[in-house]
Amino acid sequence: MSRSQSAAVLRNRSNRPEPAPGFVLVVDDEPLMLRALGRILREDGHRLVLAESPEAAEATLHDPDLDVALLDLFIGSASGLELLDRIKREHAEIECVVMTGHASIESAVGCMRRGAFDYLAKPFDDVHRVRTTVQKAIERRRLLRRNRELEERLGDQARAPGLVGHSPAMRRLARTIESLRHNESHVLIQGESGTGKELVARAIHASSRRHAGPFVPVDCGALPESIIESELFGHERGAFTGAVGAPGLFRMAHGGTLFLDEIGELPLAMQAKLLRALQHKEVRPVGGSNPVPVDLRVVSATHRDLAAMVDTNRFRMDLFYRLNVVRIEIPPLRERMEDVPLLVQHFLDEKRRAGSPVEGIGEDAFAHLLAHDWPGNVRELENVLESALALARGPWLRAADLPLGRNRRTTAPARTRDDAPELANLPLSLDAYERSALERALREAGGSATDAARRLGIGRSTFYRKLGKHGLRVPGQPEAGLVEVG
Repeated sequence: MSRSQSAAVLRNRSNRPEPAPGFVLVVDDEPLMLRALGRILREDGHRLVLAESPEAAEATLHDPDLDVALLDLFIGSASGLELLDRIKREHAEIECVVMTGHASIESAVGCMRRGAFDYLAKPFDDVHRVRTTVQKAIERRRLLRRNRELEERLGDQARAPGLVGHSPAMRRLARTIESLRHNESHVLIQGESGTGKELVARAIHASSRRHAGPFVPVDCGALPESIIESELFGHERGAFTGAVGAPGLFRMAHGGTLFLDEIGELPLAMQAKLLRALQHKEVRPVGGSNPVPVDLRVVSATHRDLAAMVDTNRFRMDLFYRLNVVRIEIPPLRERMEDVPLLVQHFLDEKRRAGSPVEGIGEDAFAHLLAHDWPGNVRELENVLESALALARGPWLRAADLPLGRNRRTTAPARTRDDAPELANLPLSLDAYERSALERALREAGGSATDAARRLGIGRSTFYRKLGKHGLRVPGQPEAGLVEVG
């Protein structure tokens, strides 16, 4: 390897993010081994407790910050397996790595079945394996801890059923729903498609005095105009050809809540009849002569701007004010990204209860989810996770399992015409598109190779290899013959 290549390798290594150190307990009755392990692990910045017996380790085992315990299989007269069993029984969240100078396949399998994270044979011919094993155990411990914390937050949320989120916007929404518990006013919910308008409507119903009554949802945009009146108000037998009589959705919701989704799609002629039904609290079935009283609450929802529709005479003003007594706006997911971890945990819990073998989601996959712009909102997030679970090759979701590739979030300034060639102006060449993608990723990542590689969904080494292929380099890293991406 040439001097310049060696320097490039050292630079690449120096740019890699250092893994966060953890809290490690080492239990071994050999003082020399304790000191050797102490030297090895202190190089990575870990906080260490070295104990020569289970009794000396007792206090540390009760420390909630303890991440990993390295246990000798034979600790004087004591058994490391007994200590392993006790730790997994009383402190299951602590990851255990077993060490022994009498390694065998049977012994390793037995330890793993008892809950050990990994198995190391002494003496340690490969110090790097010791360090990486401990670091991987720490990372797993943190993933499990984070998942447990998210589960606890989901379980402890004192908010309306079905709503998931801890952002200020979701807390305000929960308070609004709580304030409607003893209120019979009609509610208008506005929000983009996929934000969960029906969930909010169900939460309003579940927390109201009408919770024992029916919740009847209807998509106004999916009803053919010729049958809307019959569907809503019902019809008498013989009212039209083939009519056998039906009560209609208003009467089905008697005593409960009628949810009119996509109310903005309702034709003007039907809007007048809906207004009359709400004002007089009665409906007249198609083909009937007598009105039928109904007692219900109407919650309506739309992704349209009803006020603007009123201004252009596409929605009745009097109906708008009748429906818009209490107005709730659901923010899009891109404006409450702090809720993404809770939503992910919520959906994964649902899949586990349905029989999915998934255990959780890795940090790289989380980073991809947080970098996405979610134009389809919560519905898109649920769909992405369902697809990832179907394609996942292991119990932990990885970034490669996520079907994401567009709509990445970025705080980088908008590109100007001089920044890079527009895609339409690029030559019909895969190399040209790849070079353009590398340049754009580096710009949007502010020159960070790690972030740029993450945005492209590739590893750092692959990212650097592709830079070299196109004669590019990371800003601030001079290399002969390479072009700096500015």
